[in-house]
Amino acid sequence: MASFLKSAAAAVLFALVASSGASAQTPPPPTVSVVTLQPQSVTLTSTLPGRVHASSQAEVRPQVSGIVTERLFEEGAEVEAGELLYRIDPVSYEAAVAQARASVAQAEAQLRAAEREAERVQTLNERGISSAATEDDAVSARDAAAAALEAARAQLRTAEIDLDRTEIRARLAGRIGFSEANQGALVTASQTTPMAIIRALDPVHVDVTQSAADLLAWRRREGPAADGQREVSLTLADGSTYEPKGKLSAAEPHVDEQTGVVVLRMSFPNPENLLLPGMYVQVEMPTGTADNVFLIPQEGVTRDRRGNPTALVVTAENIVETRNLSILQDYGADWIVDEGLEPGDRVIVAGLQKAAPGATVTPEERQDPEAQAAEVEETEGQQNTGDTAPEAEVPAEAGGE
Repeated sequence: MASFLKSAAAAVLFALVASSGASAQTPPPPTVSVVTLQPQSVTLTSTLPGRVHASSQAEVRPQVSGIVTERLFEEGAEVEAGELLYRIDPVSYEAAVAQARASVAQAEAQLRAAEREAERVQTLNERGISSAATEDDAVSARDAAAAALEAARAQLRTAEIDLDRTEIRARLAGRIGFSEANQGALVTASQTTPMAIIRALDPVHVDVTQSAADLLAWRRREGPAADGQREVSLTLADGSTYEPKGKLSAAEPHVDEQTGVVVLRMSFPNPENLLLPGMYVQVEMPTGTADNVFLIPQEGVTRDRRGNPTALVVTAENIVETRNLSILQDYGADWIVDEGLEPGDRVIVAGLQKAAPGATVTPEERQDPEAQAAEVEETEGQQNTGDTAPEAEVPAEAGGE
């Protein structure tokens, strides 16, 4: 009897070992993260490099020659139109005005004398005492004196203008740069080097280039009148996004014959003067709308040996299969796909190394990154609350002291 029981126990033990070995040879399907896709409409954009330009710019240059006696502005400050910037020594120009005024007075006296002489000759001629030739000479002298007076007045006006130009004023409201002429410097009229430059920085312009083919396609879809309604966004050199939106303000009516591009001008508000002329930026400009397309995370798309984009999709039976894709362009961290997918497809975005075409997997929907971050913060907050909570009283054991 004892030997029978031993043999039965050995048989049961062998069966258990065999069953455990069989289960170890068939592991469960690997778990992969998937994203369920649905078609949507997406605005296509084009990223174009460009440079910032001031909306207006004025170079401060002297219109008269002389020594700079005073600079009346702070470099880099805001100036208003008509504000006094420099003073040039006015002594020689004041003397020229005085001389011109004396010339005017002399011409006025000569004109009065010529007018009196012309009146006398005319009276004598009426009495028959003077000849007509004498009257003609008197009238000509009077007219010449009047013309000389006008010339003297013009010279006086010119001298006054030159004197007024010894005070150099801003012709444009904006931010003024460094001064190239300090007190005591000699400046000359119409010199090539500006004394300072004033730039209007609110708004600013950003000039970019776009291919003529893309611009033609946009205008065929939207019409030329939609140019001024096109809203654009700006990315700064450090990768950050400039908050105020801009608009396409103008397009150069000329195509470069060598490159085939058109220069586009965008206008952006710049109330804080964050955008400076010469700054490198990137403009994201809408170029059209794509309907019934899918947004796939870029980590879920791979390339085959020929470089064609593909994705692994989990079927309703949890079987992995490969899909060939047609990608329009990137869209942030996603790809815009117009062919190769169907509504409700589950694309693998994590665990690709554990999945192969034809294999069975266990799909898990990937959480939204923002929701996942909020969940992590909530969990950490609960843990911190548990660490600082008062300890609960431990009840005394039954039968203790």
